[in-house]
Amino acid sequence: MSSSAPDAVSVSETLIRHASVTPEDAGALDELIAFLTPLGFECHDLTFDDPAGEPTRNVYARLGTEGPNFCWAGHTDVVPPGDLADWTSDPFQPEIRDGRLYGRGAADMKCAVACMMTATREFLSRNGGEFPGSISFLITGDEEGDATNGTKKVLEWLQDRGETIDACVVGEPTNPENITDMIKIGRRGSMNVWLDVEGVQGHSAYPHLADNPIHKMLNLLTSLTNVPLDEGSDHFQPSTLQVTTVDVANQATNVIPARAQARINIRFNDLHSSESVEQLLRGRLDQAGGGYEMRVRVSGESFLTPPGLLSDTVSGAIEAVTGKKPELSTTGGTSDARFIKDYCPVVEYGLINQTAHKVDENARIDDIRALAEVYTRVLDDFFGQPR
Repeated sequence: MSSSAPDAVSVSETLIRHASVTPEDAGALDELIAFLTPLGFECHDLTFDDPAGEPTRNVYARLGTEGPNFCWAGHTDVVPPGDLADWTSDPFQPEIRDGRLYGRGAADMKCAVACMMTATREFLSRNGGEFPGSISFLITGDEEGDATNGTKKVLEWLQDRGETIDACVVGEPTNPENITDMIKIGRRGSMNVWLDVEGVQGHSAYPHLADNPIHKMLNLLTSLTNVPLDEGSDHFQPSTLQVTTVDVANQATNVIPARAQARINIRFNDLHSSESVEQLLRGRLDQAGGGYEMRVRVSGESFLTPPGLLSDTVSGAIEAVTGKKPELSTTGGTSDARFIKDYCPVVEYGLINQTAHKVDENARIDDIRALAEVYTRVLDDFFGQPR
């Protein structure tokens, strides 16, 4: 690498300067294109739209035409910064303080995208641009939003072109405390449930003339929560069901309301599909008795990339650079890996997630540089290149 070429920290700062709050790109993806094009990548600037979502800009870039195709995946969109007065410095003017880079997206996940970029440049420089296969980037501006016009649409576009990805690393911040903590080899599925119960409004002094939906709702919710969904599996913790709200919109103290609604979030492991979870819930509710209406929205199915070549490659790279071996984990929320898993083996590995989405979001400078080194090693080992 040329001594004048920007390193991963500098590229991170460049990306953070773009206020790319979902679904706005604000020029962040232009930086990716400008970086990759001189390296020989063919860059496809893809914007997708539909009536249910916001137009989303995405970039798919590829160097090479042969397989295997190793893909870096991630996003340049960020969540809103909130009240700017709460930040020590401007969230879109990166600032280095006490060995940390501050700015919205530092942890999640502009610094990881920057590390992918500089690691690829370093890999190509060391090997004279010669390697047996292809490298690609799938970077979206829709991960923090509804994820309707981002990675999912790009993957469908690739499939229509007859183009395949053989392995993928997503740069989500996977580590709780240190960048050697964990690689994600799968994720739990996520389901939101709306449960509605109708009653008859009435005076609380004359309950026999009314039908209290809250009492029926409590019975139904107890049927869902009094027995665990499962005890966990080989690679997953037990599935969880959490009641997140119960609402009756009743301001009066002496009125029995006419209806009650509960909202539930379920994170389910690989013992279930969303369909089997829904059937389990309806079975318990039917057994509990009482009329109800239930609707479901699924954010993603559970999935697992079994330990093997890809996880071994990433784990080996981490150990080679840091001297420590990470845990293979399936904890946490959802990511765009839930779409990629339908096309190829995928794992997630990035920075520390402690400050993601928080005020004064930041990443350690040493971690950014180490991550870039790990990513370079991943490419070396995946393509079997000498170092």
